[in-house]
Amino acid sequence: MTFLGTAGSWPTKERSASAVALDLERELILLDCGEGTQRQFFRSSASFMRVRRVFITHFHGDHFLGLPGLIQSMGLNHRTEPLDVYGPPDAEEMVGRALKMGYFTLRFPVAIHPVSPGTTVELEGYRVRTAAAEHPVPALAYRVEEGAKRGRFDGPRARELGLRGRDFARLEAGEEVRVADRVVRPDDVIGPPRPGRSVVYSGDTAPSEAVRRLADRANLLVHEATAAREIEKEANDWGHSSARQAAECARVAGVGALFLTHFSARYKELEPLEEEARIVFPGSTAARDLLDHLILQP
Repeated sequence: MTFLGTAGSWPTKERSASAVALDLERELILLDCGEGTQRQFFRSSASFMRVRRVFITHFHGDHFLGLPGLIQSMGLNHRTEPLDVYGPPDAEEMVGRALKMGYFTLRFPVAIHPVSPGTTVELEGYRVRTAAAEHPVPALAYRVEEGAKRGRFDGPRARELGLRGRDFARLEAGEEVRVADRVVRPDDVIGPPRPGRSVVYSGDTAPSEAVRRLADRANLLVHEATAAREIEKEANDWGHSSARQAAECARVAGVGALFLTHFSARYKELEPLEEEARIVFPGSTAARDLLDHLILQP
């Protein structure tokens, strides 16, 4: 995961508008695409040409106005493969308008997919689930889940049974192996399937039970933290959360780790917000622009 932009509402010298790149190995997906996202790609470890799908949480400018420029740059760099853009039910109208701005030729297919809260999008090797966020305009939170992973191979047990290197590959392929007078089955040395990794991205939201349920036991929650506790009510009235409330969502949902993002420009330093969150959920970190994070298999 690469945080391309962690600013709230408008960019600052230190922070670009909202965008997170998630590398799934076979493809890269983009969660939001605020103004300046394509430039942040050039400063990061990620490549914008590998983006296969974009998931927009809502159509406030700081979450999608980087999309027209990104698509134009992809075309100028000779992209031919399709791009899929997902968003709330108004996605067709909003993205359609954005693609008509200015004079340029669209050189590759762009498919727009309106998505309702509660929808599951099944894709190759992973799926994306949605929930309604609490915001003044139609807004979604997303959960990206890998498919189940093969169980762990018990090497010491396999050697105990007299298996050798080439036997390992056969067992992993689901075959049985005969060793002397014994038949070894895959279940004898391979554990049960493990759940794939899961990442939840809140987008802009006031505290939301729907988002909390979506985040249940996720490996990683990326939750907006626009404000400090002292102006929590004002933030909630505008459809945003405090760092403390993001941490409370993480704690109740039982997630593995929490990254805070979407910080108001009033906060030059993020340590106070991070400390507020860690009181409630110790596994809290304030994301910084261009931070890379490896999400390990549980």
